[in-house]
Amino acid sequence: MDPEFGSLTDRLEQEAGDDPVYGRLLATGDHDELAAVLTAPGMPLWARELAAFRLGAAGDRRAFEALVLLLNHRDPERCVSAAHVLTVLGDPRTPRAAAALATNELRVAYALVPVRLLAALRAPESVPALVTALRRRLAPEDPYWRVGVACAEGLGALADPRARHVLEAARPHPRIGPAAAAALARLPGGVTGSGRTAPP
Repeated sequence: MDPEFGSLTDRLEQEAGDDPVYGRLLATGDHDELAAVLTAPGMPLWARELAAFRLGAAGDRRAFEALVLLLNHRDPERCVSAAHVLTVLGDPRTPRAAAALATNELRVAYALVPVRLLAALRAPESVPALVTALRRRLAPEDPYWRVGVACAEGLGALADPRARHVLEAARPHPRIGPAAAAALARLPGGVTGSGRTAPP
């Protein structure tokens, strides 16, 4: 069993309580039945999440919209599960959706998982979106500095030279600075302006 699916079912079983719908959604092999849950009125969130996870894990792109909504949910566990399935699903719309969520200032409190997903996807949208999101987090008292740290870590993993300018700007930040310095060390040419460079 996919460990992420095991974690999800443990969590959703508690949310569902004794609702028999949970067992049916867990057992059914009918993708149409699962897809119907995503649009049926009055369905609880746990049912939509379970249906979307199962469809996405099976490669059914009807789960895409529901998974994107869960990717930006206030509950981090739902975000993580959605990111996992979106990676498995491989829908070409995923990078653009993740970039939109990562750079939406109205939802920045829930941007951490979309930022990490962008880095994992390594899509054309990843570096520009992470640069934009990181630049917005550089005020010293910004409450969402953890998002900035995730951006810097992601840019380091991607090792794209286009990130150098924003990572240099992030180095003095009291919380983001260490991640930015580590990311700079992974770029071609290493860290500049501090007497340290990457080995030739």
